[in-house]
Amino acid sequence: MAGRFPLYIDADVDGRVVKALEAAGWDVLRGIDAFPEKTPDLTHFVRAAQDARVLVSNDTDMLVLAEQSFVQGKSLAGLVWWPRSHYRRMSPGDFREAFEVLSRQDDPFASYPIVHVKLAR
Repeated sequence: MAGRFPLYIDADVDGRVVKALEAAGWDVLRGIDAFPEKTPDLTHFVRAAQDARVLVSNDTDMLVLAEQSFVQGKSLAGLVWWPRSHYRRMSPGDFREAFEVLSRQDDPFASYPIVHVKLAR
């Protein structure tokens, strides 16, 4: 079923992207609002899974955790991930649009829980 999904945003995500998603009306929980600074990635990962929120990150450690979780058959609503280098070529609006495109898909995380954001053209 298409539609927006709740997000859990890792502290490494650029604040301008977070603001663009919030301004567009996305349900956003920032990791920094859930736990103190320097909380281990695994704690954030587990919280996102428990809350059935899609994790949003550009941290390679989160990508590894998601891949391990998938292989082990553990529950994960999904991960939207991109390399930090995308910030040089994509605006906050480009990232927001990538999320809007995902929200129009029936179930973007059904076959594989990790979605890689592609560079905007």
